[in-house]
Amino acid sequence: MEEEFVPKESPLSRSYREGDHTVQIDIYEDGDGSWLLEIIDEDDNSTVWEDPFDTEEDALEEALEALRDEGIETFVGPVEEEDET
Repeated sequence: MEEEFVPKESPLSRSYREGDHTVQIDIYEDGDGSWLLEIIDEDDNSTVWEDPFDTEEDALEEALEALRDEGIETFVGPVEEEDET
């Protein structure tokens, strides 16, 4: 019986705040020795990088650079309004 892979989250994962917005930078193993990067906003909208990174440090550097260069608003999706019926 094959064990199910449980990704390990990097200790470099962190929250990032700019202005009124906060996002979560998640970095986790892909099971093949590389690292995956995801940025999640306060409403659970997610941006995932397609290509894995060689190191968790490379993934964090990419996230921080993207947030600085593109602005946090780029990673904040639309707020879903709850239907009040």
